[in-house]
Amino acid sequence: MSVEPPIDRFRHRVLRAARRFAHLAEAALLLLVMAVFAALPVDVASASGGWIARMIGPRLGGFSRRALANLARAFPANDALENRRILRGMWDNLGRAVAEHPHLARICRADSGRVEIVNGGVVDEILAGTRPALLFGGHFANWEIGPSTIHRLMGGTLLSVYRAANNPWVDRMQRWRLPARRAVPKGAEGGRVLLRHLRAGGHVAMLVDQKQNDGIAVPFFGAAAMTAPALGRLGRRFACPILPIRVERLAGAHFRFTVQPPIEIPDTGDAVADVLSVMTRVNAVIEEWVRARPEQWIWLHRRWPG
Repeated sequence: MSVEPPIDRFRHRVLRAARRFAHLAEAALLLLVMAVFAALPVDVASASGGWIARMIGPRLGGFSRRALANLARAFPANDALENRRILRGMWDNLGRAVAEHPHLARICRADSGRVEIVNGGVVDEILAGTRPALLFGGHFANWEIGPSTIHRLMGGTLLSVYRAANNPWVDRMQRWRLPARRAVPKGAEGGRVLLRHLRAGGHVAMLVDQKQNDGIAVPFFGAAAMTAPALGRLGRRFACPILPIRVERLAGAHFRFTVQPPIEIPDTGDAVADVLSVMTRVNAVIEEWVRARPEQWIWLHRRWPG
């Protein structure tokens, strides 16, 4: 059995301590930023966050170059000026979403007048039934509006899936600020909880527009994009409806929340083909939303290979 040399053990301890310090510093900075925005009125916070992001974001060369490369890939007919306009709008929307985070409970409250709900009767029908349902959205507008609103409408019957932050302190802060949500992180343990919830007739919501390296290749803007197949597999397994939930920013900190018609789940006997068919339709829905309001999607993700 090999023994780690003392110098290596010391180096590893130093690296762990540095990582813990960096995580704490990052969490402290985030807490300070959130406290500042929380102290402002909702509309002032939203506008301020948008202004700050518009000023700083385009100057973050690596991120903006990636966003512009994604835009050129998705919209080859756009000229450079149009893509720069979308980029600026994306940074504005992203800054607003960050600044609105401390105000989510207020924004999504039933009597706030800030979230217009379209086709909400479908949610009532799901709650009145006995079958589970799957709901999905993407990183549009303020992407926390969808989960917050649907949790308010569906209560304890809904379980949402989220990606845990790499920083454990930030992850704890995130969970602490959203106590009303029943949520599980992506991963094996979260997956087991999710399956038990669906077997009991519960409902599940997730965001599905990010790249998953171990996913399946599905068309997105005319090119193969690695896509998580969970929606298709779960929909087929439980024979339950898959409902797109669209969130749009209307003006400032006002939003539209739309429940769209369910996606049909084929049952041809070929599980692989059926799942691919479902996920192709899911990506097509996401693409429709992006094309309609490109400045409200987060173009920073590495959505395509290469």
